Amino acid sequence: MPIRFASADEVSRWNDLIITNPDGGNVFSSYEFAIQKETGGYKAHFLMADDLAITALEKSAPGLGKFWYLPKGPNITSDKALFSVLKNLGPFAKRQGVFAIRTEPELNRSLQPSLQDHGMFKARPIIPNPSTITLDITPGLDTILTNLPQKGRYAIKRAEREGAQVKLVKSTDDNCRIMYKLLADTAEGQFGIRSFKYFQAFWQRFETAGSGQLFFAYYDDQVVAGAYAMVYGKKSTYKDGASIRKRTVYGASHLLQWEVVKWAKSHGATLHDFCGSPPSDEIDNPDHKLHGVGLFKTGFSKNVVDYVGCYDFVISPTKYKIWIKFAEKVAHRIHYYRHHDSYY
Repeated sequence: MPIRFASADEVSRWNDLIITNPDGGNVFSSYEFAIQKETGGYKAHFLMADDLAITALEKSAPGLGKFWYLPKGPNITSDKALFSVLKNLGPFAKRQGVFAIRTEPELNRSLQPSLQDHGMFKARPIIPNPSTITLDITPGLDTILTNLPQKGRYAIKRAEREGAQVKLVKSTDDNCRIMYKLLADTAEGQFGIRSFKYFQAFWQRFETAGSGQLFFAYYDDQVVAGAYAMVYGKKSTYKDGASIRKRTVYGASHLLQWEVVKWAKSHGATLHDFCGSPPSDEIDNPDHKLHGVGLFKTGFSKNVVDYVGCYDFVISPTKYKIWIKFAEKVAHRIHYYRHHDSYY
């Protein structure tokens, strides 16, 4: 399995190549995502391993070399395929001065022992959905709606009865500010979010590429909830969602999500990813930090999927040990001090 940098022609059709990968590709392995991450200090590399397209994001670690992160990659479907790719990618990356590669394939969590047996090290997730909830949207819309859990169906229909409306809107600067305020108000005191500049660039970039859409739910002409979703290949992803803190109409966020599902299906998606939830063995744990998120999303589907998450493939054990013990933490602090945003 020879590894090489993609040609200019291959990079120009990168999304087509990613979508033909064994797992159908992932929006977080897309060309747009790679370019977006370059605004945060990464250097994007586009690699080919035979016919497998691999997106690699590089961070420089002074004194140590380079650290590669494969967002939702490599896009394979088995641990055997993962080990085969890494066996060949490792020597190639070493020649580029890389001391470790962080992988994030969407393999089932049951394979974690296999990765550990092959000398890989568990790492904190970067994209926050090591567990998620998915909905099969292959059937017709009436069938999908009928098959939703009763709580979700009720919320959608009640919001419609009470006069809530959902509109697909452009990611204009003003609409981005509205959406960001919803996110910031939702996050306040609970979790951190990236800068407005990051979100604005993200939403507008994917909209321009034709794969992203911003949604607003309205009640009495007021925006009460917002969502941003993407379609990539046969999979749609609910990336961002938020609502006003004071509830004005029951079920507005459910109606909003239902419109996202309808939009995704109309754009060819067959699987909708709600992008993040408690793991399956903690989905009913009221003390889990994502319990509220899980309650909302299980109103649409009870199918919780647990992935292996991030695992590091070590090329230089000595440099990796230094990185993990303190250099990574220092890099985080310096980056936040300079940019007031997340390192990864």
